[in-house]
Amino acid sequence: MFWWQTQAGDGLTVAFTNTEAGNLALHVGDDPARVLQRRAALETAMGVPGGSLRFMNQIHSADVALAAGETSSAAGPTADALVSPDGRAPLAVMVADCVPVVLAGRKPDGGLVTAAAHAGRKGLLGGILANTVDRMQAAGADGIRAWIGPAVCGLCYEVPESMLEEAAGQMPELRSRTRAGTPALDLPAGAEAQLTALGVSALRVGGCTLESADLYSHRRSSSAGRFAGLVWLS
Repeated sequence: MFWWQTQAGDGLTVAFTNTEAGNLALHVGDDPARVLQRRAALETAMGVPGGSLRFMNQIHSADVALAAGETSSAAGPTADALVSPDGRAPLAVMVADCVPVVLAGRKPDGGLVTAAAHAGRKGLLGGILANTVDRMQAAGADGIRAWIGPAVCGLCYEVPESMLEEAAGQMPELRSRTRAGTPALDLPAGAEAQLTALGVSALRVGGCTLESADLYSHRRSSSAGRFAGLVWLS
């Protein structure tokens, strides 16, 4: 169920699911009842209360929402990053080639602020990670750490030359080439560079969604499901 998982200290767990957890998205044509069953099974595996895991209605924006209250609707708020100001809400970000980023920072009183962000090409260039860090800092977070999950790699994310030049002109770290020498974008490298510039300590978990059958990839199949990046307190 978990493709990668780590205990990050202070009772914090960071993980990324795999295809064994099944599709977790409601927007890809899957049976909603089965999706909700998988989400419930995931919550059980995480050890969190049923209905407490927060999802988003992701639209490739740079918008950040706050996780408030004990539970949320199945779809969640329309945003591409979700921040828990006290770290208590288990957070999820769904992807199938874009970059899942989960973050955590400490408050002066010892409490935590956590976040989950969906960083695709549009979101990266639009400032989703900077906006997420800003919102975390506004909630009192310092010493922010980030975990960059599996995404389509810079050797696989082929794009038109014009798109490469436009994106790399704004964020040079995105510039890449496929193994065949065609233009490509390296989204994880761009995410890491942006986080580092924001003063965030970032760990790249690695893994290419297009190359790994254990992960969903929209580029490999347009009907692909979505796996999740997760952050929660035990």
